[in-house]
Amino acid sequence: MIELADSHCHIDFPDYPEERDQLVRNARDLGVRYLLNISVCLEDFPAVLAVAESDPEIYATVGVHPNYADVEEPTADRLAELAAHPKVVGIGETGLDYFRHQVEPETQKARFRNHIEAARRLGLPLIIHSRNAREDTVAMVREAAERGVNGVMHCFAEDWATAEAALDAGFYISFSGIVTFKNAPELRQVAQKVPADRLLVETDSPYLAPEPNRGKTNQPAFVRYTAERVAAERGESLEELAAATTANFLRLFAIEPA
Repeated sequence: MIELADSHCHIDFPDYPEERDQLVRNARDLGVRYLLNISVCLEDFPAVLAVAESDPEIYATVGVHPNYADVEEPTADRLAELAAHPKVVGIGETGLDYFRHQVEPETQKARFRNHIEAARRLGLPLIIHSRNAREDTVAMVREAAERGVNGVMHCFAEDWATAEAALDAGFYISFSGIVTFKNAPELRQVAQKVPADRLLVETDSPYLAPEPNRGKTNQPAFVRYTAERVAAERGESLEELAAATTANFLRLFAIEPA
């Protein structure tokens, strides 16, 4: 039996047609054992944490998305305070997003640095979002590494040079349903090259449902389809890919299996 980890989902969001308990059952039915529910703003962190507290194999992060405006600004002190909870295993999602320009780049960078500092204090990994900000994100990743912080480039959709820079900085690379899309051949080439001990899979649900479910509301169960495609691209069995990515997930987030 395979055991997968969805390393990035948002099952506290109100987007799902199914009840949360059903989403978890769906995931477990397809071999998805671990879920990491990701924070995008401090106002919603109690709901993120409540999901993690509802199941021994669901975990949480604390952070503020780079392009969320009109939310509480995350100081390093506040992030570290909230991340002291035992079900919190990472800081983020943070990063840089120059696609929508809802938050000025310099404010995003300052916010990112506060996340880096909180991660440094607690020894927790960062969850990094990057969109239309390749060069600045790589620079910030290197800055984090210089401060002894690692983490994961979530929903990776960049080129090999960007992946290689992140890997050199000690970061992991996580692939979402995008890797299954017909218009993503270059991304599949990146997935072939990432070392087996730095590879993760995710849904980013409720967004980016993989083939054959593209267009539907994504859910943690669908990480299996992403894993199947990544495994095929790498010439591996699903069992091999699941074992590697789940071991990586547990190691990165310092989770002891029950």
